[in-house]
Amino acid sequence: MLMKMIADLHIHSRFSMATSKEGTPENLDFWARKKGISLIGTGDFTHPVWREELKERLVSEGNGLYRLRDEYVKEESRKFPGEGTRFVVSGEISSIYKKNGKTRKVHNVILLPGLEAADAMAQRLEKIGNIHSDGRPILGLEMMLDVCPEGILIPAHIWTPHFSVLGAKSGFDSVEECFEELAPYIHALETGLSSDPAMNWRISKLDRYQLVSNSDAHSPSKLGREANLLDIDCSYEGLYRAIQTGEGLEGTVEFFPEEGKYHFDGHRKCGVSLSPVEAERLGGICPVCGKKLTMGVDHRVEQLADRAEGFVKKDGKKYESLVPLPEVISTCMGYSTASKKVQGCFEQMIQTLGTEFDILRNVPSEDIKSCAGERIAEGIENVRTGNVKRIPGYDGEYGKIELFDEN
Repeated sequence: MLMKMIADLHIHSRFSMATSKEGTPENLDFWARKKGISLIGTGDFTHPVWREELKERLVSEGNGLYRLRDEYVKEESRKFPGEGTRFVVSGEISSIYKKNGKTRKVHNVILLPGLEAADAMAQRLEKIGNIHSDGRPILGLEMMLDVCPEGILIPAHIWTPHFSVLGAKSGFDSVEECFEELAPYIHALETGLSSDPAMNWRISKLDRYQLVSNSDAHSPSKLGREANLLDIDCSYEGLYRAIQTGEGLEGTVEFFPEEGKYHFDGHRKCGVSLSPVEAERLGGICPVCGKKLTMGVDHRVEQLADRAEGFVKKDGKKYESLVPLPEVISTCMGYSTASKKVQGCFEQMIQTLGTEFDILRNVPSEDIKSCAGERIAEGIENVRTGNVKRIPGYDGEYGKIELFDEN
């Protein structure tokens, strides 16, 4: 039986570096329900303590997916309708190696059909490096596929300047150049926060790959910043088909790519943000300090594109660009996302109108207006129609999406 769901497959637990202590199975389940996400990755399957915690707190459904044991479900989670959150075993692997005289740093997301497979892979990994300090160990690409051939390997955030297949600083000019004889095992690519499907459609070499989007969340509240729209049999096999063949992958939910941290070229320390044209005119040199600019995703896509901007792939999956609800409320109210006023409004909207994704995508404007006021209703409508002003991020600095023309 097919099931429509939203899935976020690339996340991190509290055992990765620079992550929230709130990254527990209970909190991940709670925030996924709150946001309207039916399937999430566990993240960090290589970390032994996290793996043991997953074994203790999750129960297998017998189909390659897991759910939180009932005794661990938070009471406030039970008020959300539905069957709860499914988990699929996932992790991010960092491959650092030398090729053609250049150091390469490429991150990949791996999905596995169960915790037993995670144990087997971790055993192999422990022989070549320390995987206890961080959930993202170093591993050769060949070993990743050798250890668990029935797993799914997805190159992560493929355009970011650092740690990606096609990024300006550490990448290659094609997936085939990176993976060589292993390229046929790669069937999907993660677009990352700073690019969207339309940008990727401009490169004909990427036509054969499914395009997926995930949050890469370092705290439960950031789940679903980007996600996948699925209509699949609720099983690992169904997920496998969706990612590897596109069957059941209906589309993605995206950031506006300008909001990503690496959309434009720039220098964060110098406060310099430049479009590809402006950066080219300066020869890629920062006009403030004279050092080399960090090339952004927009520029890197332009370098490899063989199609004009605005090209639409005939069989391209649909996608929606959204702004997280707390950011919308923050913009409309004039307070920070962490403020009590914004958080109070967010909670009220969730309690009254439904999950965050429902509010952003489906709830009628009139209902939003009745609950949260005209300005927030208008802000959400502007997000839905793309009627927003985009100020691109650069060199690790998030961009800004302005919902209103204040003039």
